[in-house]
Amino acid sequence: MLKRNFIYSFILIISIIAISSCRSNLTDLTATVNSKVSLKKPYLILISLDGFRWDYVEKYKPLHLTNFINNGVKAESLIPSFPSKTFPNHYTIATGMYPDNHGIIGNSFYSNKKNVTYKIGNREVVEDGSFYGGNPIWIQADKANMVSASYFFVGSEADIQGIRPTYYKIYDGKIKNETRVAKVLDWLALPEKERPHLITLYFSDMDDTGHKYGPNNDKELKKALFDLDENLGTLFKGTKATGLPVNIIIVSDHGMSELSTSSLIPTESIENDSLFSAIDNGAIVNIHPKKGIEIDTVFKFLKRKEANFKVYKTENTPGFEYTPKNEDWGTFQLLPDFGYYFNKRNRITSINKKKIKRIGVHGYDPKYKDMHGIFYANGPAFKNGFVVPSLKNIHIYPLMCEILELEISDTIDGELKQIKSVLKPINNSSLNEGKN
Repeated sequence: MLKRNFIYSFILIISIIAISSCRSNLTDLTATVNSKVSLKKPYLILISLDGFRWDYVEKYKPLHLTNFINNGVKAESLIPSFPSKTFPNHYTIATGMYPDNHGIIGNSFYSNKKNVTYKIGNREVVEDGSFYGGNPIWIQADKANMVSASYFFVGSEADIQGIRPTYYKIYDGKIKNETRVAKVLDWLALPEKERPHLITLYFSDMDDTGHKYGPNNDKELKKALFDLDENLGTLFKGTKATGLPVNIIIVSDHGMSELSTSSLIPTESIENDSLFSAIDNGAIVNIHPKKGIEIDTVFKFLKRKEANFKVYKTENTPGFEYTPKNEDWGTFQLLPDFGYYFNKRNRITSINKKKIKRIGVHGYDPKYKDMHGIFYANGPAFKNGFVVPSLKNIHIYPLMCEILELEISDTIDGELKQIKSVLKPINNSSLNEGKN
């Protein structure tokens, strides 16, 4: 009896270990397989180079990206949605919707419906699909029985409508670029039914470097860019070697502007916990009056504080291309003047102790070209050596749907006609031809 109990206990322990092991790799388990129709469709890799300003390639001339652009298409710049922050714009690219409509209005924001503050460092909220509106491109793929994969992209970790990419990774910035590229090539080497036709990939190098040193530090930016360019070169070479009709779109969520650290505004200088709560996103602060507090009282208090920033009623705030209606913005917005930025006092103190004089920031009105990012594309679907004027990032989603022959929802803000000129004037069936 004792021996039998020992055996049962041993089996139970082994089972728990096995389940735990499987759970740690759960993101690589296939839930969707390609339908017969999807098997015949092209492949698309969407790459985000966070914080990659519109002029970096022309300025530093990285080899692989330069060749990629010369043999493909580019926009003069990619215009972000306001505010020009990371999470709102990545999810706009993924959905074709303005932040006001898809709901991810900032890297941090207060959700009135949930009575909780969404913060990008909070894994629980980041992975909560109920925060994310719209139909991100991987959901459109899943609905069409098309396998998708994501090596990081905003929203890809969340169970949006109960759906995630077929293969996905929980974000870990420590994972090397080489590992990410190798996994993408592994995915493309899978058997047909399991092989993703849509892959998203994310690199933070240029954003990290730009924030730390500012966008005018040629030495540091060039080093980061050339290292990243080598990773991209490996990916380009690897995808070409597959012989598959792989299209690649490279974008960034925003650009970067240099800021003197003497122009940082302590967020605490405008706070008043008895009147309102403030959600600070650096280049925009959302103001939510407390229950029972007259909004005029809040407005007058903030107007008296104005110094290198301005107070606006949300519906009158400059930067938006529409009248914002999402209640999560709050009643008022504080916008620092261009060249100023809100930050916590302890962070400012830390910067001053380190004698840091210049950093990089973003989030401002996209009318400032420093906020603009990139749009480059190459592959059998795209023209060669073709340049288009600056375009809005809301239009990338319908372009991806067109390439993958997915339904384009009529609820999005983007329009295919605004970007379709980058495609070759050929039948969709021709998109399945391999690269020349």
